[in-house]
Amino acid sequence: MWVHPMPDPVALSIGPLHIRWYGLMYLAAFVQFVALARMRIRQPHIARAGWVREDIDDMLFYGVLGVVIGGRLGEVLFYHPAFYFANPLEIFKVWNGGMSFHGGFLGVLLAMSVWAHRQKRNAWDVLDFIAPMVPLGYAFGRIGNFINAELPGRIADATLPWAMIWPNVDNLPRHPSPLYQALEGVIEFVLLWMFSRREVPRMAVGGMFCLLSGLGRFITEYFRVPDYDVHLANITISAGQMLSLPLIALGIVMLIFAYRKPVFPPDRAPAVNATASKVK
Repeated sequence: MWVHPMPDPVALSIGPLHIRWYGLMYLAAFVQFVALARMRIRQPHIARAGWVREDIDDMLFYGVLGVVIGGRLGEVLFYHPAFYFANPLEIFKVWNGGMSFHGGFLGVLLAMSVWAHRQKRNAWDVLDFIAPMVPLGYAFGRIGNFINAELPGRIADATLPWAMIWPNVDNLPRHPSPLYQALEGVIEFVLLWMFSRREVPRMAVGGMFCLLSGLGRFITEYFRVPDYDVHLANITISAGQMLSLPLIALGIVMLIFAYRKPVFPPDRAPAVNATASKVK
């Protein structure tokens, strides 16, 4: 039986300064965003849309604010409002963990909308551009949760080869749910990166991201101890699953709109359209 290693959440101490693994995982998420974005602007259809390296640096600042503020407020409002309202100073202790994916998603969406408005870009084009870089960042965040021994899994069959005891919870075998969700992020990244490498209509990449993220979170929630349950008619689902349903619906609607009347950003229409125009 595996036992959670319960590592020290502090990676490095320099005098009174403590650098935590959780913070380093977020730093890794932002670094991979920049690295992948620089690869993405070299893709022909992205380059034709006028994306440059300066855009990446500018968006990163807005994205960091969106992730941190939105993720923390989501944790406060969606999951533990009573605790945080009773202990308001705890809201600012982000180094202890506690970031909501759904809150972070809304925060980034708002931040990127503001950036798009300031840059006079279409907000859907911005979402399509950044979407492939997000899932790996999510995976790094879940690794941070695992190091912090957060989000324990549901009780598992003792014969499951990777069942794990979490000493900070009990001595029962459990699913290592943060690692499942980290793997979810890796799979979503591979699928979304492959999908976005070719020219697709506006909103298609963003819609696919919403659909994959919503479905992935809905499925992995079955292996994680829920923050609380939600009862819908005769069905009981977790809070995370409830918050994923609008994301799934949004992804489906976006994909329908994207392919019903395909619209391509300026200077990004597929080459076949240009050839057909010349033939006419």
